[in-house]
Amino acid sequence: EIVVVRDTYSLERLGIHAPVRFRAEFAVVLLMGPHDRSGYKQIIESIRPHEDRFRVVAFEAPPADGGEPSNRYRTFTLWIVPNSAYRRGLHIEVVNPADEPITATDLP
Repeated sequence: EIVVVRDTYSLERLGIHAPVRFRAEFAVVLLMGPHDRSGYKQIIESIRPHEDRFRVVAFEAPPADGGEPSNRYRTFTLWIVPNSAYRRGLHIEVVNPADEPITATDLP
């Protein structure tokens, strides 16, 4: 799931506490999972901005040791973006390295 966040309350609802200055910035969060074993991490292979879209190639790496049982959780990557870069209707797409879609959204 990819989420565009414009206020502190929405960011905290995702369980993320980050120093986003929402008067001058917004956040884009890539959530993956859920997992019930510890140690998963997101790998961002590339980020390519274009005029009308923003393309991210990402995947999750499982723990090398198999991990430990844990409460369900989601991994995330957070981008803090200046409001000057906000483009209504910009298409954000996330694909895996094999170019298969993971998730997408448009800036509202």
